[in-house]
Amino acid sequence: MPLILITGIPSSGKTTRSLELKEYFEKRFQDRRKVEIISEYDTIIKTGYDKNTFYADSKKEKIVRSSLKSDLQRQIDTHDLSIFDGSNYIKGYRYEIYCMTKLYKTPQCTLHCDIPVEHAWLLNEKRVESERYNREIFDALVARYETPNGGNRWDAPLFAVTPEDELMYDEIYRSLYEIASPKPNQSTQCAPLAATNYLYELDRITQDVINAILSAKKMGINNDIKIPGCNATVEKSGTAPQLMRLRRQFLTYSKMQQSGIDQIAALFVQYLNKNL
Repeated sequence: MPLILITGIPSSGKTTRSLELKEYFEKRFQDRRKVEIISEYDTIIKTGYDKNTFYADSKKEKIVRSSLKSDLQRQIDTHDLSIFDGSNYIKGYRYEIYCMTKLYKTPQCTLHCDIPVEHAWLLNEKRVESERYNREIFDALVARYETPNGGNRWDAPLFAVTPEDELMYDEIYRSLYEIASPKPNQSTQCAPLAATNYLYELDRITQDVINAILSAKKMGINNDIKIPGCNATVEKSGTAPQLMRLRRQFLTYSKMQQSGIDQIAALFVQYLNKNL
């Protein structure tokens, strides 16, 4: 799915903007495409924490961020739309998500909910008690927040909106559906199958699958890894030595029991899922 990444300090209106975008795109798509919101807050609640407990523990944050990346990775395609409603305050985390969408050749944009800090605090104070940030956590998140920069490729195209602004719906739509998809890095791309000899294609395609798995691991994704250009999902990544060992075994087997070139990737993924 093309991705809209929402970012902003606490109580800056991120969820409100996510719902506005969902309503707009659902009306525009008229049920021809899905619109999904991936909510950081909902994921935190599912883990059994309140926001203040969660953000006070960096280990809990790391686990939830990894879970959210896995959810995004499972949903990404070039047709439907994902809206990532979260603080996304770490520049490096936004870069990892950019690398993911680039890997799967799907566009993304960033919506920055821009608001003065004290205005955000007043909005926070109006929330029901169970949904408020305490002052210590609020100030800590503001201090940690790394404001997006449209000059960075992982934040671009960047749309900034204040609470008083109307969303620039048409511009956001064009940034996602009227531009070319990003080109993946050559090392992580499942290239189109070529009509060459079987052994060459067997070696190349299985290595492409391994490269895609290792690239996903670098981004913190260890389960349900989609293989670009191939309709197959690796359920569990395993270690690099395990992957190379299983690849060698699969190569030996496949040289004796040749299949169609277009089936190699799917068969290799099945083999990995069975043996990891």
